[in-house]
Amino acid sequence: MTGRGAGFLLAVSILIATPAPLFAQIFVADQIIESLSGRPGDVKRGRALVVSRQEGLCILCHSGPFPEERFQGTLAPDLATSASQLSAAQLRARIVDASRFNPNTIMPSYFRTAGLTRVAPQFAGKSILTAQEIEDVVAFLVSLKP
Repeated sequence: MTGRGAGFLLAVSILIATPAPLFAQIFVADQIIESLSGRPGDVKRGRALVVSRQEGLCILCHSGPFPEERFQGTLAPDLATSASQLSAAQLRARIVDASRFNPNTIMPSYFRTAGLTRVAPQFAGKSILTAQEIEDVVAFLVSLKP
């Protein structure tokens, strides 16, 4: 087989042969119900991560209710709007692995470590945020709900 058909079959073969990430079993439909750390998140630490340009990096793409931050992103939805439309479990799932919901997203998978491409060697196998940091961000985003 040549052309498109061969490429399609190769892609399907690769997908079938690739093991699912270890955390795949924690997803229930479009949610992750349970806390990743087993502890509740801290709203203040979550806000600090969201506005941090070294750790969470959220405001590089998103905007939000951060009047002290002069330069906020315009590539992604406003965080208050997103938070108002999703439950804590849905927010958690999207932070863990946004590509699960949109394969073309530019948002990084903050907790997924397997099956990624273009990862610098020093970051291979490491998550961007810890389980507790994700819980902190979720707590902050939930606090934005009206």
